[in-house]
Amino acid sequence: MRRLWLAAWGDEGHASFQLLLERSLTHVGAYDGARLVGFVNVAWDGGVHAFILDTCVDEAFRRQGIALRLVERAADVARVRGAQWLHVDFEPHLEGFYRQCGFRPTGAGLMRLG
Repeated sequence: MRRLWLAAWGDEGHASFQLLLERSLTHVGAYDGARLVGFVNVAWDGGVHAFILDTCVDEAFRRQGIALRLVERAADVARVRGAQWLHVDFEPHLEGFYRQCGFRPTGAGLMRLG
């Protein structure tokens, strides 16, 4: 996980990914053999709202539909586990990708805390 995180986000990420993964509604990985090449995390509010976080694919494996399949699988699992709404925040250049995944625009707010 650390290798993919560093490649995707430019830092080493969490000291331990275990806590992050334990608190998720689900998380989905894509593998090339034993190597993790894609990841998406689904956080949730304990009720009907789930949240896509940290979608990433190793640069060498991009443009093959892996991220789309990761998000589709994450949505399927979230639905089965009781989520009725799936949210995602993204940077403007990712709008086309998330529209392709089935997301529609909504009004939202964001507050920087640190």
